[in-house]
Amino acid sequence: MDLQTKRTYIPWIDFLRIFACFLVVLCHSCDAFVASFDNSFSFHTAVFIGSLVRPCVPLFAMMSGILLFPVKTDLATFYKKRIGRIIIPLLFWSIALPIAFALYAYFIQKSPNGLISIEKYTVEGTITKIITSIFNFNYDTTPLWYIYMLIGIYLIIPIFGSWLDRASKKDIQIFLSFWIITLVLPYIKMAAPLLGYNGNYGNTGIWGVCTWNEFGTFYYFSGFIGYIVLAYYLVKFPLNWSWNKTLSIAIPLFLIGFVITFSGFLITQKYFPANYANLEIVWYFCSINVAMMTFSVFIIFQRLKIRESKALKDWSLATFGIFLCHFIIVQGISDLFFKIPYLPAGLKIILIAVISFVLSYLVTKLFDTNSITRRFVK
Repeated sequence: MDLQTKRTYIPWIDFLRIFACFLVVLCHSCDAFVASFDNSFSFHTAVFIGSLVRPCVPLFAMMSGILLFPVKTDLATFYKKRIGRIIIPLLFWSIALPIAFALYAYFIQKSPNGLISIEKYTVEGTITKIITSIFNFNYDTTPLWYIYMLIGIYLIIPIFGSWLDRASKKDIQIFLSFWIITLVLPYIKMAAPLLGYNGNYGNTGIWGVCTWNEFGTFYYFSGFIGYIVLAYYLVKFPLNWSWNKTLSIAIPLFLIGFVITFSGFLITQKYFPANYANLEIVWYFCSINVAMMTFSVFIIFQRLKIRESKALKDWSLATFGIFLCHFIIVQGISDLFFKIPYLPAGLKIILIAVISFVLSYLVTKLFDTNSITRRFVK
């Protein structure tokens, strides 16, 4: 496909979107087991699965890099069409999810051992969550962090689009090289104190980052924009590898990234057991190990010969709604499975994810039956 001249329907992208969406649900299905931090077999199983699915969000971002380029409209038109489309779901779910969690806690989950404790949900607290959503997401609206990020991506995409229209293959490779450097910055920052670096004025940032400046040397090359440019690059300049070469590179690369992610989380949890910020570093979506896994999955899917089908399009169109509503459904289904003894954690996590994914799809389809509610999920 020539990205510069036309935009055609690509079935494997729909398939990848569905796959990535399920990985998101599977990721959150691990949360309750990971949060125990008890070093049990269940904890290790959840960390294993949670590490395995880290490419979920980067894959979602890469879809934007394929579907939104080239930008053929002016800024105002692009912003109105793209940002206007996701502002309404953001506002709706910022209100609906805190209310839904409060109702669930009050009417259904009254057990102190449940994932949702009734003592934590009051009318005043729920109202506060709704009001303060203008600043950021909260626990009840955790998945909406992605929407805030996506708005930022949409704001910059037309600017990048203008550059990509003129950029050569070499130009894009140079950009991606700088982006790859940013993927290892969290680990460089972790290692710096070992060489005696203690930061400046209480801030341990590196390469220009300090209390009065959070924009370091490679700040403008960092983040999810790198995944978007990478996807654009891989479609515009396909690798054209054989299946044997693709798998011989993708599988080892994925495994190396996974081993770093899985073992890194366990090692960090051992030495920084109370520091959630450090625990998340090896699970960063914009880290070198997760990028290795994401790249591997993408180039494999890119080679798949997927047939166009009504079901494929239907599930693909539902993924945005599934993403928006799945979090509370996962919580509820997790509470149910926590009460079932003897089932191994791995099986529980998979069942929670599958049931939650299907129920979220049904909720999305229910919203889709009305022209007003449809705007909250599409």
